[in-house]
Amino acid sequence: MKAKKKFNTPDLFFNRELSWLEFNNRVLHEGLDESLPLLERLKFLSIVSSNLDEFFMVRVAGLIQQKAADIRKRDKSGLTPTQQLKEISERVHKMMEIHTYAVKDILDKLKEQGICVLQKKEWTIKQRAYLKNYFVNTILPVLTPLSMQDLEPYPLLHGRQIIVAVAIESENSGEPIKKIILIPVPGILDRFIKVSSEQSLNIATIEDVISDNVNVLFENDKIIGSVFLRITRDADVQVQEDEASDLLNMIEEAVLERKRRGAVRLAISTNPDPFIKNWLVEWLNIESDSIYEINGILDGSSLMQIANIPGFEKLKIPDWPPQTPLDLFDSQDIWQKLANQDVMLFHPYESFEPVVNLLEEAAVDPNVLAIKQTLYRTSSDSPIIQALKTASENGKEVTVLVELKARFDEARNINWARQLEDAGCHVIYGVSGLKTHAKAMLIIRRDSDRIRRYAHLATGNYNEKTARLYSDIGLLTSDVDLTSDIAAFFNLLTGSSEMVGWSKLTIAPTNLRKKIEELIEREIRVSTPDKPGLIMAKLNSLEDKKICQALYRASSAGVKILLNVRGICCLRPGLKNVSENIEVVSIVDRFLEHARIFSFSNGGHEEIYMSSADWMGRNLDKRLELLFPVTQTKLLRRLKSYLKTFFSDNTKSWKMISDGSYKRKTDKNKKVRAQEVFYKEAVKAAELNKQTKMKFIPITKPQQ
Repeated sequence: MKAKKKFNTPDLFFNRELSWLEFNNRVLHEGLDESLPLLERLKFLSIVSSNLDEFFMVRVAGLIQQKAADIRKRDKSGLTPTQQLKEISERVHKMMEIHTYAVKDILDKLKEQGICVLQKKEWTIKQRAYLKNYFVNTILPVLTPLSMQDLEPYPLLHGRQIIVAVAIESENSGEPIKKIILIPVPGILDRFIKVSSEQSLNIATIEDVISDNVNVLFENDKIIGSVFLRITRDADVQVQEDEASDLLNMIEEAVLERKRRGAVRLAISTNPDPFIKNWLVEWLNIESDSIYEINGILDGSSLMQIANIPGFEKLKIPDWPPQTPLDLFDSQDIWQKLANQDVMLFHPYESFEPVVNLLEEAAVDPNVLAIKQTLYRTSSDSPIIQALKTASENGKEVTVLVELKARFDEARNINWARQLEDAGCHVIYGVSGLKTHAKAMLIIRRDSDRIRRYAHLATGNYNEKTARLYSDIGLLTSDVDLTSDIAAFFNLLTGSSEMVGWSKLTIAPTNLRKKIEELIEREIRVSTPDKPGLIMAKLNSLEDKKICQALYRASSAGVKILLNVRGICCLRPGLKNVSENIEVVSIVDRFLEHARIFSFSNGGHEEIYMSSADWMGRNLDKRLELLFPVTQTKLLRRLKSYLKTFFSDNTKSWKMISDGSYKRKTDKNKKVRAQEVFYKEAVKAAELNKQTKMKFIPITKPQQ
């Protein structure tokens, strides 16, 4: 038997963190795209900044921890933590230079359109007087200036908060003494302050207003310098579950601990006062590579507030309201519909409302006996939570897995967990040591002929707000084998089942990795020179080394591999005798590409799967994830069409080059923009079925 090639050398893999920065660079290029309206460009620039915040809080923080522990282990690409930090710093500094210039350019152009974000030097005498009055009456009462040298220990300053730092010279003790005063900008105040004007919308930043009026705070002192700063803190807090007697309390403590973690990045206004900067470096114990001088707005994520200003529609892209799902036309009775066929939902082109409506109807339907659901991330005012509470109050058995360890959503999920418990729901927090990232809902109902299970499986979260922003696919089904597996999955979560004996469902960490590798190896076996195999995969990230190696083996055996990877891709395409049959593309457009779809031609007997999991080590080995097949012919055709369109995009798609860089895919003859194609198809279908809009009619009123 011929030995498998190992494909194990570092030159075959890209570093995960640098690959992510390439993704954020593609987002940045959307902000640079002059074909887009100005406020849409500003939105992408805001996303670049919020992406970088999380990147530093988690990924860079982890590398800094490794460096501090003198860990020199090389990653799959051959880089040590120290080398990675150096590369990251160089790339992010370049990225921020471009970002800062782009923000300034767009804000300048917005002035011509009636939106003026004014610098202090641009304020008129009247505007300055108005803003001083605003400062005295609205801002000053909630400010807390902190004289740092006089406080021991230093007070806690939150990460990602704008701070106005002032250096003063005080003579209270007889001799001049230099002091640093930090003034945190309260988050409860408006970030941007509107200055009345008849001709245009004039806006001042709150930090400018504070710095322009600091003399009110220090009337008896000499102000010798001031800067704006923003600290990004380490948020990579680990929870040792087996040591936690109360996971809820442990997560709450971890959220509080995050606020006290060390600094991993300092953003500061350009040409800062040397006395203030030197003190900050010593106080934060931060290296020069982690300091970013910004000639403009420090917290770029706040630009989203300007991008979403009401009105100014000509400066925004046209709205694409979600349409009635194609599979739910002519459907007045959702239970009967699902008893007869599976239903596919393609968000945000098709509405997420059917999922919410189904749960709301189940909550008040006397024939519904039980509801089980996983919740990873959901909205702040979630109708999903309310429906689950209503169902429990109506006497149904409601079991909800709330994933407390969903990073940055811990506090919200703790709140939801307590509300659900108060409503009588059985709330569980998953399997020890594993995050539950699966997206699943199961409804058990007494139908006229028998008790039947109905299920919803998806690639995205139960969040009606992000369902308007993320491109995801869901499946509604009453398939006996699949729903039986889902029931067993929920029993696994509650501790009454083992990870064996599945009919259609594949789960991580037990056998999802094995399943993917077997599907790839099968494609190799059935591939021939006359009829080469074909693997198409759409996912968010490809990082796992073993999966990359399996794909290399398939490529070297002649299998054609098309990968649509939105973000991280550690696989190197286009290498002779290794990956010359692999093409990697990435789509960055108005909606965040989030769906995971995997297709294997299987010698002409094509199989298509959807999943909650990316091909990353954490998804395959450290999380509870689901992979499920789509079997009904009509839905298979739809998914195959979707994949074909994704790979045909030559407008918002980038092709990965073997050196790790990306180039825009272009075609002079025919322009294809996948997201636009999907939306137009949804609109066309809705127009053809205007007379048969789906509507759910609750059977009873919710009990009060």
